[in-house]
Amino acid sequence: MPKSLPPPLTLDHLVVAAHSLEAGVAHVRDALNIDMPMGGQHPRMGTHNALMSLGPDLFLEVIAIDPNAKPSQRPRWFDLDRFTGEPRLYTWVVGTPDIHASLTACGHPDSGQAIEMTRGDLAWLISVADNGALPLDGAFPIFIQWPTGPLPAASMTQRGCALVSVDITHPNSHEIVSRLDRSLNDVRVRLHEGALGFEAVFDTPSGRRVLR
Repeated sequence: MPKSLPPPLTLDHLVVAAHSLEAGVAHVRDALNIDMPMGGQHPRMGTHNALMSLGPDLFLEVIAIDPNAKPSQRPRWFDLDRFTGEPRLYTWVVGTPDIHASLTACGHPDSGQAIEMTRGDLAWLISVADNGALPLDGAFPIFIQWPTGPLPAASMTQRGCALVSVDITHPNSHEIVSRLDRSLNDVRVRLHEGALGFEAVFDTPSGRRVLR
């Protein structure tokens, strides 16, 4: 019998990490000439974010440790406990209708397991490693499963930005391709072999802009 296909994956959002939310929002402003709207808090992880819709099914997130939150009882997601350096495009997230099946079929050994997260009255499942680290330093995507219905991006504030492309570079890019090629089909996502790096191109009200 032919091997069944894994659940389809879709590009869900891009993530900018920073040592503070203010610094991350300023980084996006400098790159895109856009002010990111504030999002909310993640009590389980002690983090907070800013969010901007890029369309009905895609958004941009800035995330950082929340200095006013209670200490996290576990290593924070997005490897934020070990984050150093300047704010930057840090990783990407793919949506799936069945996160457990996706992790089994095409997850990375370091993807971790699906845990439930909340922000306000919104709850979802997301893959997080026990130590908070990102697979392949963030070049391999995180998996997310939203509740049935319209995706959160559809209700987020829009600033007239649309993603043109995102280039993801990693020395082991072939591993990313081999794990995702049967489930992710998005011409905007381009994988390259080389030193770790991210570059996203956007159409904005100020013209075409690049975020790194």
